[in-house]
Amino acid sequence: MQINSSLKELSKAEYLLLIQPRKDLSDSIVDIKKYFYDKYKSEKAIRGKPQITLVNFVQYTTFEDRIRQKLRTISLSRAPFQVHLQDYGSFPSHTIFINILSRPFIQSLVKTIQTEAQGLLKLSAGNRPHFILEPYLTIARKLKPWQYEQGWLEFSNRNFSGKFIANNMVLLRRDLEGGKYEQVERFEFQDIPAIAKQATLF
Repeated sequence: MQINSSLKELSKAEYLLLIQPRKDLSDSIVDIKKYFYDKYKSEKAIRGKPQITLVNFVQYTTFEDRIRQKLRTISLSRAPFQVHLQDYGSFPSHTIFINILSRPFIQSLVKTIQTEAQGLLKLSAGNRPHFILEPYLTIARKLKPWQYEQGWLEFSNRNFSGKFIANNMVLLRRDLEGGKYEQVERFEFQDIPAIAKQATLF
Protein backbone atom coordinates (compact mmCIF):
# COMPACT_ATOMS: atom_id res chain seq x y z
CA MET A 1 0.00 0.00 0.00
CA GLN A 2 2.84 2.38 0.76
CA ILE A 3 4.40 1.71 -2.64
CA ASN A 4 1.11 2.34 -4.45
CA SER A 5 0.54 5.56 -2.51
CA SER A 6 4.02 6.84 -3.36
CA LEU A 7 3.51 6.04 -7.05
CA LYS A 8 0.30 8.05 -7.11
CA GLU A 9 2.19 11.06 -5.79
CA LEU A 10 4.76 10.91 -8.62
CA SER A 11 4.24 13.34 -11.46
CA LYS A 12 2.92 12.04 -14.77
CA ALA A 13 3.15 13.58 -18.22
CA GLU A 14 1.75 12.99 -21.68
CA TYR A 15 4.32 12.22 -24.36
CA LEU A 16 4.31 12.29 -28.16
CA LEU A 17 6.95 10.62 -30.31
CA LEU A 18 6.79 11.96 -33.84
CA ILE A 19 8.45 12.79 -37.14
CA GLN A 20 8.45 16.38 -38.43
CA PRO A 21 8.72 17.43 -42.10
CA ARG A 22 11.55 19.75 -43.11
CA LYS A 23 10.83 23.44 -42.57
CA ASP A 24 9.84 24.55 -46.08
CA LEU A 25 7.42 21.64 -46.48
CA SER A 26 6.10 22.19 -42.96
CA ASP A 27 5.49 25.87 -43.76
CA SER A 28 3.48 24.87 -46.85
CA ILE A 29 1.32 22.55 -44.76
CA VAL A 30 0.83 25.27 -42.14
CA ASP A 31 -0.53 27.51 -44.93
CA ILE A 32 -3.05 24.79 -45.82
CA LYS A 33 -4.09 24.46 -42.18
CA LYS A 34 -4.53 28.24 -41.95
CA TYR A 35 -6.63 28.21 -45.11
CA PHE A 36 -8.85 25.50 -43.62
CA TYR A 37 -9.24 27.53 -40.44
CA ASP A 38 -10.10 30.72 -42.32
CA LYS A 39 -12.70 29.03 -44.50
CA TYR A 40 -14.23 26.48 -42.13
CA LYS A 41 -13.52 28.07 -38.73
CA SER A 42 -11.89 24.97 -37.27
CA GLU A 43 -9.61 26.01 -34.41
CA LYS A 44 -7.97 22.57 -34.33
CA ALA A 45 -6.62 23.22 -37.83
CA ILE A 46 -4.23 25.90 -36.62
CA ARG A 47 -3.14 24.19 -33.41
CA GLY A 48 0.10 22.24 -33.46
CA LYS A 49 2.84 21.96 -36.04
CA PRO A 50 2.64 19.51 -38.97
CA GLN A 51 3.78 16.13 -37.71
CA ILE A 52 3.45 12.38 -38.12
CA THR A 53 2.73 10.85 -34.73
CA LEU A 54 4.37 7.49 -34.00
CA VAL A 55 3.38 6.91 -30.37
CA ASN A 56 1.25 8.73 -27.80
CA PHE A 57 1.56 7.69 -24.14
CA VAL A 58 1.29 8.77 -20.52
CA GLN A 59 4.05 7.83 -18.08
CA TYR A 60 5.66 8.83 -14.80
CA THR A 61 8.37 11.40 -15.48
CA THR A 62 10.79 9.32 -13.39
CA PHE A 63 10.85 6.85 -16.31
CA GLU A 64 11.93 9.53 -18.76
CA ASP A 65 15.70 8.90 -18.65
CA ARG A 66 15.21 5.19 -19.31
CA ILE A 67 12.77 5.92 -22.14
CA ARG A 68 15.20 8.35 -23.74
CA GLN A 69 18.03 5.82 -23.55
CA LYS A 70 15.89 3.14 -25.18
CA LEU A 71 14.81 5.48 -27.98
CA ARG A 72 18.44 6.50 -28.56
CA THR A 73 19.35 2.85 -28.96
CA ILE A 74 16.50 2.25 -31.41
CA SER A 75 17.32 5.35 -33.47
CA LEU A 76 20.99 4.34 -33.81
CA SER A 77 20.02 1.28 -35.82
CA ARG A 78 17.54 3.04 -38.11
CA ALA A 79 18.52 4.45 -41.48
CA PRO A 80 17.00 7.75 -42.69
CA PHE A 81 14.14 7.17 -45.14
CA GLN A 82 12.04 9.15 -47.58
CA VAL A 83 8.49 10.13 -46.63
CA HIS A 84 6.14 10.72 -49.58
CA LEU A 85 3.00 12.77 -48.92
CA GLN A 86 0.26 12.59 -51.56
CA ASP A 87 -3.23 14.16 -51.66
CA TYR A 88 -5.82 13.93 -48.89
CA GLY A 89 -7.77 11.38 -46.90
CA SER A 90 -10.33 11.51 -44.11
CA PHE A 91 -11.84 9.79 -41.11
CA PRO A 92 -15.58 10.32 -41.45
CA SER A 93 -16.87 12.47 -40.00
CA HIS A 94 -14.26 14.30 -37.96
CA THR A 95 -10.73 14.43 -39.49
CA ILE A 96 -9.07 15.47 -42.75
CA PHE A 97 -5.42 14.60 -43.33
CA ILE A 98 -2.63 14.27 -45.89
CA ASN A 99 -2.00 10.71 -47.08
CA ILE A 100 1.38 9.07 -46.52
CA LEU A 101 2.42 6.74 -49.35
CA SER A 102 5.63 5.50 -47.69
CA ARG A 103 3.82 3.84 -44.80
CA PRO A 104 5.92 0.62 -44.61
CA PHE A 105 9.02 2.52 -43.41
CA ILE A 106 7.08 4.26 -40.66
CA GLN A 107 5.17 1.13 -39.72
CA SER A 108 8.44 -0.78 -39.38
CA LEU A 109 9.79 1.91 -37.04
CA VAL A 110 6.62 1.92 -34.93
CA LYS A 111 6.62 -1.88 -34.67
CA THR A 112 10.25 -1.82 -33.50
CA ILE A 113 9.39 0.74 -30.82
CA GLN A 114 6.37 -1.35 -29.84
CA THR A 115 8.48 -4.50 -29.52
CA GLU A 116 11.47 -2.99 -27.73
CA ALA A 117 10.00 -0.17 -25.63
CA GLN A 118 6.38 -1.03 -24.87
CA GLY A 119 7.15 -2.07 -21.29
CA LEU A 120 8.71 1.31 -20.54
CA LEU A 121 5.87 3.26 -22.15
CA LYS A 122 2.98 1.44 -20.47
CA LEU A 123 1.72 3.25 -17.37
CA SER A 124 -0.75 0.54 -16.32
CA ALA A 125 -2.95 -2.21 -17.71
CA GLY A 126 -5.67 0.36 -18.30
CA ASN A 127 -3.38 3.06 -19.68
CA ARG A 128 -1.34 1.64 -22.52
CA PRO A 129 0.67 3.50 -25.17
CA HIS A 130 -1.10 4.20 -28.46
CA PHE A 131 1.07 3.06 -31.37
CA ILE A 132 0.05 4.63 -34.70
CA LEU A 133 0.37 1.82 -37.24
CA GLU A 134 -1.65 3.66 -39.91
CA PRO A 135 0.25 6.98 -40.07
CA TYR A 136 -1.13 10.21 -41.50
CA LEU A 137 -0.52 13.96 -41.25
CA THR A 138 -3.48 15.90 -39.84
CA ILE A 139 -4.90 19.03 -41.48
CA ALA A 140 -7.93 19.38 -39.18
CA ARG A 141 -9.53 17.16 -36.54
CA LYS A 142 -12.51 17.10 -34.18
CA LEU A 143 -14.57 18.71 -36.93
CA LYS A 144 -18.25 19.46 -36.60
CA PRO A 145 -20.44 17.64 -39.15
CA TRP A 146 -20.81 20.70 -41.42
CA GLN A 147 -17.07 21.46 -41.25
CA TYR A 148 -16.21 17.91 -42.25
CA GLU A 149 -18.81 17.65 -45.01
CA GLN A 150 -17.94 20.95 -46.66
CA GLY A 151 -14.21 20.62 -46.03
CA TRP A 152 -13.99 17.09 -47.38
CA LEU A 153 -16.09 18.01 -50.44
CA GLU A 154 -13.36 20.53 -51.28
CA PHE A 155 -10.22 18.65 -50.18
CA SER A 156 -11.20 15.33 -51.75
CA ASN A 157 -10.82 17.12 -55.09
CA ARG A 158 -7.58 18.92 -54.23
CA ASN A 159 -4.06 17.69 -54.89
CA PHE A 160 -0.98 17.74 -52.73
CA SER A 161 2.48 16.26 -53.19
CA GLY A 162 5.59 16.54 -51.06
CA LYS A 163 8.64 14.49 -50.08
CA PHE A 164 11.20 14.77 -47.32
CA ILE A 165 13.90 12.66 -45.72
CA ALA A 166 13.07 11.58 -42.18
CA ASN A 167 16.42 11.52 -40.41
CA ASN A 168 15.20 11.76 -36.82
CA MET A 169 12.25 11.42 -34.47
CA VAL A 170 11.33 13.83 -31.69
CA LEU A 171 9.97 13.21 -28.20
CA LEU A 172 7.65 15.89 -26.79
CA ARG A 173 6.18 16.20 -23.29
CA ARG A 174 3.40 18.19 -21.65
CA ASP A 175 1.58 18.24 -18.30
CA LEU A 176 -1.58 16.18 -18.02
CA GLU A 177 -3.47 19.41 -17.33
CA GLY A 178 -2.73 20.45 -20.90
CA GLY A 179 -0.69 23.33 -22.23
CA LYS A 180 2.00 23.30 -24.90
CA TYR A 181 4.26 20.38 -25.66
CA GLU A 182 7.96 20.90 -24.98
CA GLN A 183 10.75 19.05 -26.77
CA VAL A 184 12.52 16.46 -24.63
CA GLU A 185 15.01 15.09 -27.15
CA ARG A 186 15.66 14.59 -30.86
CA PHE A 187 16.83 11.11 -31.84
CA GLU A 188 18.92 10.94 -35.03
CA PHE A 189 18.63 7.92 -37.35
CA GLN A 190 22.24 6.82 -37.86
CA ASP A 191 22.07 3.35 -39.47
CA ILE A 192 24.82 1.87 -37.26
CA PRO A 193 23.34 -1.36 -35.87
CA ALA A 194 26.64 -2.61 -34.43
CA ILE A 195 26.82 0.33 -32.06
CA ALA A 196 23.13 0.04 -31.29
CA LYS A 197 23.54 -3.58 -30.27
CA GLN A 198 26.55 -2.74 -28.14
CA ALA A 199 24.61 0.08 -26.43
CA THR A 200 21.99 -2.36 -25.21
CA LEU A 201 24.62 -4.20 -23.20
CA PHE A 202 25.37 -1.27 -20.93
